[in-house]
Amino acid sequence: MKGRAVYPGSFDPITNGHVDIIERGLKIFNEIVIAVLENPKKRPLFATKERVEMIEKIFAGQDNIKIQSFHGLLVQFAKKINAPIVIRGLRAISDFEYEFQMTLMNRKMDPDVETFFMMPSVKYSFLSSKLVKEVSLLGGCLKDLVPPEVEENLKKKLQNNSNITIQ
Repeated sequence: MKGRAVYPGSFDPITNGHVDIIERGLKIFNEIVIAVLENPKKRPLFATKERVEMIEKIFAGQDNIKIQSFHGLLVQFAKKINAPIVIRGLRAISDFEYEFQMTLMNRKMDPDVETFFMMPSVKYSFLSSKLVKEVSLLGGCLKDLVPPEVEENLKKKLQNNSNITIQ
């Protein structure tokens, strides 16, 4: 399989689990568009622009990775950027139930957009952005959980805001 795929998410923040999926996805697809979701229902720790900038630093110089923010329906965004495949990561059964429902809805809206599920490497199977934020907020070590750029930004963001609530 080759061609362009889109990997959507809030990436608040991006973790090494996300990076793992992207790097392994590039063995299957020529290009991956990392689609940073602007979700009005969520209150992200990092603004959309900050999330995009962090991801751009992580993948600087990799021409086969593009980073864009988007809002609205994923299938419309995928069609707009000519990416007929959506990459989704699955860590646990609970992820599957949610992703299965979303995939069926996306297929209903646009049967030409397919979903490609990937399991993270075992060492990242427990990892989530929410967990990373909680560990950081409580002063825990983020070694091997996030890229250095993310760890640095988390420390800056959380040490200046003692009243942050993690969602």
